[in-house]
Amino acid sequence: MSTSLAVVRLDRELPMPSRAHDGDAGVDLYSAQDVELAPGQRALVPTGIAVAIPHGMVGLVHPRSGLAARVGLSIVNSPGTIDAGYRGEIKISLINLDPDTPIVVNRGDRIAQLLVQRVELPELVEVTSFDEAGLADTTRGDGGHGSSGGHASL
Repeated sequence: MSTSLAVVRLDRELPMPSRAHDGDAGVDLYSAQDVELAPGQRALVPTGIAVAIPHGMVGLVHPRSGLAARVGLSIVNSPGTIDAGYRGEIKISLINLDPDTPIVVNRGDRIAQLLVQRVELPELVEVTSFDEAGLADTTRGDGGHGSSGGHASL
């Protein structure tokens, strides 16, 4: 099943988002400006495009794994969320995670990837307890961060 995604090229000199390989989940997004990120620095970088995510779907902006592994370039709020109602320019909140070396991003560089996925939109129902809602107890209960154990050496 194929779904189309309406894309407005706000900067016609940049390429359309595209998949590097047939069947890839994400399409590459490009930087619309030059930026230099000092170690630990972050910047909101425009991509020169706007999209119309269909209702019942969400756009998720992920880092490019090669950039993260090679130079430490990542996305602050990974994944970034693009809701179906948003029609503005996609901007990526990049961060340089390398402790020593600045990262130079040039206009036209591929900086992130956009995945579009179906999303459930459940109705929110307020209850005073999960028992009232007829939901059984679980073995996890309210055990949160670290409740399932940790790494042996940590």
